[in-house]
Amino acid sequence: MEERRISGTPAGWLLIGLMGLPGFFSLQAQTKSINTQYQSWISVNSVLKISPQWGIMADLHNRRYHFMEENSFNFARAGVQYSFDKHLSVAAGYAHLWAYPTTKDWHTIAHENRIYQQLQYSSKWKSINILQRLRNEQRWQQKMVNDAYSGQLRFTDRVRYLVSLTIPVFKNKKLPALAMADEICLQTGKEVVFNTFDQNRFFIGIREQLRPDLSFDMGYMRVYQQKKSGYEFDRNHTFRLFFYYSPQLYKHSATATPK
Repeated sequence: MEERRISGTPAGWLLIGLMGLPGFFSLQAQTKSINTQYQSWISVNSVLKISPQWGIMADLHNRRYHFMEENSFNFARAGVQYSFDKHLSVAAGYAHLWAYPTTKDWHTIAHENRIYQQLQYSSKWKSINILQRLRNEQRWQQKMVNDAYSGQLRFTDRVRYLVSLTIPVFKNKKLPALAMADEICLQTGKEVVFNTFDQNRFFIGIREQLRPDLSFDMGYMRVYQQKKSGYEFDRNHTFRLFFYYSPQLYKHSATATPK
């Protein structure tokens, strides 16, 4: 019980880190194993604005192995967003992931339930648009044994920090801009021993504004993920195509827009 009380404090995090040092150094003796894969990731990300302050979030994702051949996962997320002004917003909601098996001759889909909370801030430096997002996720993942659900769940709490840049290249706004982003994911949980670092996602590509409420980015994403063993990693070279749809479902007025 004492460990639970201190684990959320800075001293608790330091103690947990020191306790993990022997395991960290023992992992250095293991041979680092990197599994390189080629994937595609397509999604639609939407915020339906129902008032100047309130919006409904709804996202759909599909990621596939061997570029387009096999399903990796399907993912759906929904939530409610509140905007304090045009720069700062908070959101919370629920998400569900359908994970396809990677073990040969397995066919059963593993389900994952999530709840999440996020803080998002957008700003501008000269002509560069900057987006920062801090997201916290509580995840319940089904444990699979011999291609069947074992009846047990693996719980993790994951914190994700994203910074995204949109950099104009051309004076003509109808032409695409350069898009760059990086997101780091860290996790904790009873069963998280060797992989507090979960993954890093780096993206570079183009961003195109099709109309005021619709845009997309397309390019290369490198997903580098540490597995539970601590010495096994996935390095996914990914083609990414993300659409962003933000319609305004209310009548605009001069006094209704957040400051």
